[in-house]
Amino acid sequence: MVYASLLSNRYLTTRVIPLIAVLAVALNVALVVIVVSVMTGFLDMLRNSGRTLMGDVVVSHEIVGIPHYQRFLEILAETDGVTAASPVIETFGLVRMPYGREGESRVEPVQVWGIDPRTLAEVTGYTEAIYWKAPDPDRLAGMAEDDPRREAASDRLDEAMSLNDEGAAPAMVLGIEISPFNRRTRDGSYRPEPPAAWMPLHDVTLSLVPVSSGGRISEPREGRFQIANEFQSKVYQVDSQRVMIGLAEAQRLLRMAEGPLYDPNGELDEDGRPKRIGTSPARATTILVRGVDGMAPAEIKMRVATAYDRFLAEVRDDPEAKVKPPSFPDIQTWEERLRDLIAPVEKERDLMNVLFSIIYIVSAGLVLSIFWAIVHEKSRDIGILRAVGASRLGVLWIFLRWGLVLGVIGAFVGLGIGALVVDNINAIHDAMGDPAPGWSVAVAAALAAAALAATIVAAVRGSLMHGLVWSLTTVLLGLVAFGLSRHEGAVMWDPSVYYFDRIPSRVDLWRAGLTMIGAVVFSLLGAAIPAAKAADVDPVRALRYE
Repeated sequence: MVYASLLSNRYLTTRVIPLIAVLAVALNVALVVIVVSVMTGFLDMLRNSGRTLMGDVVVSHEIVGIPHYQRFLEILAETDGVTAASPVIETFGLVRMPYGREGESRVEPVQVWGIDPRTLAEVTGYTEAIYWKAPDPDRLAGMAEDDPRREAASDRLDEAMSLNDEGAAPAMVLGIEISPFNRRTRDGSYRPEPPAAWMPLHDVTLSLVPVSSGGRISEPREGRFQIANEFQSKVYQVDSQRVMIGLAEAQRLLRMAEGPLYDPNGELDEDGRPKRIGTSPARATTILVRGVDGMAPAEIKMRVATAYDRFLAEVRDDPEAKVKPPSFPDIQTWEERLRDLIAPVEKERDLMNVLFSIIYIVSAGLVLSIFWAIVHEKSRDIGILRAVGASRLGVLWIFLRWGLVLGVIGAFVGLGIGALVVDNINAIHDAMGDPAPGWSVAVAAALAAAALAATIVAAVRGSLMHGLVWSLTTVLLGLVAFGLSRHEGAVMWDPSVYYFDRIPSRVDLWRAGLTMIGAVVFSLLGAAIPAAKAADVDPVRALRYE
């Protein structure tokens, strides 16, 4: 079978047409690798951000809240597998912000979190998300010289961590995208423009609507807050909508703090006032729980549910507790909490895998057409091989081997192209967002001029094929030069649409490997029919008619 190797190598190295098949396979593989890697990266970022923003398990009873939550936190602290827990109040409100000059303002709808910064930092990445703080040495080395975070005055981490301190003035931490004056630069950092619009220099007014433990809406309440800091979670919807205030201040504004409990039937005491029957406990709408590293979220959820059952039993048996916790709060893992976001992305990724598999049929069809033409052209060579003793399987293997090599080369070239694009996809996107540089227009115009000259030379020599090829090249390069000259910048990945502020840039090696295997298999399938036709060549007829 030595002749099979020699002929396969000869056909691959002496003909240009196999390169078309290699290029087709490579481009198909590259396309699938890029699309699937971006979608997988998007899904991974979504999952990682979910755990970073809310811990492993979330216990919630929205609007009304969970009374006696402090006792639940104590029980969680005693639970094996739980490392930290933090109370949160989630609601919606309106923020009146300074918006321009001369007293102008604007009202922004926001998602409000009342937090305890220190316990929240133990459960989530709160400290890491705080934007205005002293950078560590590694981050400092990569910062631009004009980055405001280099200045000592911009270090306001302590202010962001003291929101819930007793006696501290009401303060708020804003999502970095809420302020219209924060301009995001090419390296991902922010600049307040003008500098006087730096939000920690300003106050805002927050309006909230309290809801009683019985579910009744009360009159709206307002509070004045100093901006302590801003945070960047790198999830656009969060950074553009969420504000954080101290838990105690949120409880005060929403009337969820501890206070007197009066008779719901309207009974009066001896002084003619509503009769007090006990104390209304402070409430929190959400408890975020962090589990032991490496433990499955489902296992942590089960232990948290057991802890809640214990908490519920203790409070119900306490005769002093006039307000009872909800019997069936929502207890979810972070992935279940984000299921409405994660599930559609997973289905879209799987659907894209199926749809892009159709591209392999194109590759197989192209390989089949090329090989069919080559078999027809090489009928005489095949007849000679059969005449000197080559077996049908030997001839079959020549073309199958050829298709295998083309598929493998195309798959690896495609992987290289796809990996190169994915690794640099954010740089490519940033470059697309700027006007085309003058040198690129000049190069494209020069190449178009060179192609035009080659077209004229081909016409003078009377070569129709070369003239047609060079004329098409001239038109194509001319259109490229014109398009570059008119390009003013285009944003393809809009953070407000695509959830994250950066395009995922990690190659999904597992699915890339499956894509390469698929490309090789379909290349073999495309080569199989022409190879079988070659094996069926009758040496007598091939030599007689050729």
